Amino acid sequence: MIRAAITGVASYVPKRVITNFDLEKMVDTNDEWIVSRTGIKERRVAAEGEASSDMSVSAVTKLLAETGTKAEEIDAIIVATVTPDMLFPSTAALIQEKIGAVNAWGYDLSGACSGFLFALKSGSSLIQTGSKKVIVVGVDTMSSILDYTDRNTCILFGDGGGAVLLEPTEDENFGMIDDILRIDGSGADALHMKAGGSRKPATHATVDAREHYIYQDGRSVFKRASNDMANVSAEILEKNNLKAEDVGIFIPHQANKRIIDVAARKAGFKDEQVLLNIDKYGNTTAGTLPLGLDEVVRNGRIKDGDLVLFAAFGAGYTWGSILLRYGPSKKG
Repeated sequence: MIRAAITGVASYVPKRVITNFDLEKMVDTNDEWIVSRTGIKERRVAAEGEASSDMSVSAVTKLLAETGTKAEEIDAIIVATVTPDMLFPSTAALIQEKIGAVNAWGYDLSGACSGFLFALKSGSSLIQTGSKKVIVVGVDTMSSILDYTDRNTCILFGDGGGAVLLEPTEDENFGMIDDILRIDGSGADALHMKAGGSRKPATHATVDAREHYIYQDGRSVFKRASNDMANVSAEILEKNNLKAEDVGIFIPHQANKRIIDVAARKAGFKDEQVLLNIDKYGNTTAGTLPLGLDEVVRNGRIKDGDLVLFAAFGAGYTWGSILLRYGPSKKG
């Protein structure tokens, strides 16, 4: 059976850092309040003129170099994002042109904080049906849709992303093993951007009403995220007759440290098995999972053949988990 294997990973975050102390000067909040409720200490923010395709190209260029892959070898590019450079053309097309992937096709995928999981599943399916090299990107420029006068949302999000290279393998020691992916549109009212789509196009009135920014009902989202991300993490382990100690690293979506703690505890993970970098980056939406994977690979917390468990929850609602064995990693 052909599986899709992650043979390389790279990431990118902007240079600019906004700390909680910086936010204290912008809105009515403070470092202690933010850290105690979210675990976030700072976040990265894109430079002026820096968009999702730019961050993606930085990550993908590094990925190609490190895996010894030529851009013309890429069959497809899938980009998970809710902050594309523009509604069309796709961010995938912009990346394709910038890196010179002349033989690639691709598309953007909107799954909010679960977007990278959805894109990884999609890329895996392409590999299983004949594609040889697929790049999957998770990226978001959340600062572009943040209201920095709204202390309930502006403290949570940051910019950044990452990319993985998928290739086929018949070696059962590597590759995608299982996934559980879900959506529930009843959560749309709790987390959304009200204007800018076909239902409510941009007008002076929508801009004046500040409807092109994120809206979140924090309490409702926290409750669902805590339950659903925890449940799906435990469910996929049980489904595959695995225990927490069998997993090399658990990489949960970085939305709130309290949500991560609930999911890890319910699935039975020890602290040393859990990737936690929300303190440095905040919630980068579709970027959090590839950022986390790149971090644990580069600092040696996992090696080829180790089990990796991803889990996420986001707007939609969307949520899910993916279980895989990392590698075999390539070196350029």
